[in-house]
Amino acid sequence: MRNALLITCLFVSAILQVAGQSGGERANKPVRSAWFACIAAIPDGVENPVNVMGGKDITEVEIPRYMASEPVEIPEDGILRIVRAIPDPEKPGETKYLVLAQAAIPAHVREALIILSPLPKPEGDLVFLAKVQDLASFKGGDRLFINMSTSQIRVNLGNDKVIVAPGQADIYEAPRLAKPTNTPIMYEFFATQDKKWKLITASTVVLRPTRREICVFNSGTRVGNIKKHKILFPVRMAEP
Repeated sequence: MRNALLITCLFVSAILQVAGQSGGERANKPVRSAWFACIAAIPDGVENPVNVMGGKDITEVEIPRYMASEPVEIPEDGILRIVRAIPDPEKPGETKYLVLAQAAIPAHVREALIILSPLPKPEGDLVFLAKVQDLASFKGGDRLFINMSTSQIRVNLGNDKVIVAPGQADIYEAPRLAKPTNTPIMYEFFATQDKKWKLITASTVVLRPTRREICVFNSGTRVGNIKKHKILFPVRMAEP
């Protein structure tokens, strides 16, 4: 009897040890994350919070006007969609999902920002264009400049300059910051007709080691009218 009980205890212990190792491997597996940001007001008729679909899972996500959303997990296939649920007209009692926006995140991207740009006229069910920005090497105090306009953009930060071509992005890597630091900043665009740089805006900004910021430049309604949209972005704190 004693031997039988000992064998049973060893067997159960082995099962728990294997289960614990398996759970530990899943817990230590790195999670890919994505944030959403919109460069304009959410269009009328689109609910906010929105429903984000990844695989078969749906998560409710609020998209602030000047900040990035809370992160969502990127599924294995890398596809995230903003969807709207409606009754399926062809299958009574079932739900159909309209795709309002879709983003495909490459497999090598661990942290992504999905920038939503409302379409002037919806294309079918699509309401937004979605641009994926890799957030690798984007640390606290840095500024990410994304140029979605048709003009070159130049940013002057103190004595440093960042020039961003149309359709491209670049990061201003802030020096090591021990505390908030005031820095003069000036935004310009290159006017091809006049062949010179023209001012968009100028001010003084505070670089903070506890946050990072994104500026998205978009073409306005006429040539030379560049719109600048600022997005505050959290610094992901390391878990203790």
